[in-house]
Amino acid sequence: ALAAPAQAEWVASLTAPPHAPLGTQGPFAAASYENVTISQILRISEGGEKVRVRFSNRYGPAPLEIGAARIVQIDDAGNEVAGTSRTLTFGGEAGAVIPRGAPFVSDEVAVSLPDLARMKVEIYLPKDTGPCTCHLTGLDELAVSPPGNFVGKPFEPVSTAQHRAFLTTIEVDSPAALGTIVAFGDSITDGVGSTPGANRRWPDILANRLQEAGKDWAVANAGISGNRVLSPGMGEAALARFDEDVLSLPNVKYLIVFEGVNDIGNRFGARSGGPQLPGLDQPEITVEQMIAGYKQLIARAHAKGIKVIGSPIGPYKGASYWSEEGEAARQRINDWIVNGGAFDAVVRLDLAFADPADPARMREGYHMGDFLHGSDAGLQAVGESIDLALFEAE
Repeated sequence: ALAAPAQAEWVASLTAPPHAPLGTQGPFAAASYENVTISQILRISEGGEKVRVRFSNRYGPAPLEIGAARIVQIDDAGNEVAGTSRTLTFGGEAGAVIPRGAPFVSDEVAVSLPDLARMKVEIYLPKDTGPCTCHLTGLDELAVSPPGNFVGKPFEPVSTAQHRAFLTTIEVDSPAALGTIVAFGDSITDGVGSTPGANRRWPDILANRLQEAGKDWAVANAGISGNRVLSPGMGEAALARFDEDVLSLPNVKYLIVFEGVNDIGNRFGARSGGPQLPGLDQPEITVEQMIAGYKQLIARAHAKGIKVIGSPIGPYKGASYWSEEGEAARQRINDWIVNGGAFDAVVRLDLAFADPADPARMREGYHMGDFLHGSDAGLQAVGESIDLALFEAE
């Protein structure tokens, strides 16, 4: 891609960090594509005048070929907005071959997009992709065409899904942008439990509030369902993926860290029922190691001039992997998060979820029935609990 002009104010208006394929069968089976077009619906946070799209073949078994790609704004009914269709190019070429393990960014295209715009991204994949570099919890429609290149053409889907495939970031050049705020976490940040297609994850609520207040911040949701601070499983550990999923994003000014329940749940609790992740190991981690992990994230962010806002781990009593030992670990970790002074600020997302009568448990109606993942109402409360005054323009 050509170099951006010096006055460009690029921000990450959407991100969907990928993770390694989790097997070929069962609920976590990885998709693969060959000679089809996939279209993906998404919503950006900050609008702007130029757009570029970051793709990824981070976990691909072979080079990934993109035959053609296009973006277009859509309205609330899913209809394309006239005058907003743009063909994506790569170094001036219509397609690209993305090496194994690599990201690949399109050339910038000029298109005026409003804040909170809904978008459709189409990609023609002419050759077998193998198990995809995907973000499993996309919570919006991915449609697969019949065989052939349907970029810019209507098609009747042969199948649909709700993951993000090969698409990791929408970067927007906005002259009004104040910067990027990254929400870094697990399934609670990723939006498990919220209504698909409705943009009701708590980072979505935060983005809505910022725009309504006239604060032009981009909000990038870097949550991965099942993610842990110290250990891999659903996605690389937070410490392992931090450079690629946070520090590589443009113009990051603030980071909100809300992660750790999967570390202590898997370490101290016994899961009952439900699918087990392939290859999920659980080291004998300690509270002290968890705190050291948070300190690492803070130090690495501070080295890049990013302010770090921490939240205590949320309540999960009643969840399948809750235990008294895990609760004791949560209390010790949370005491350090609140009182340790390592974070630049603290937000109480845990209390926004909590039942006042039993703060170790999520409030009735604020979870999806599993005492772990937020409902629309719970995620709304969390998104509304964050003080917008924390985000100051430089």
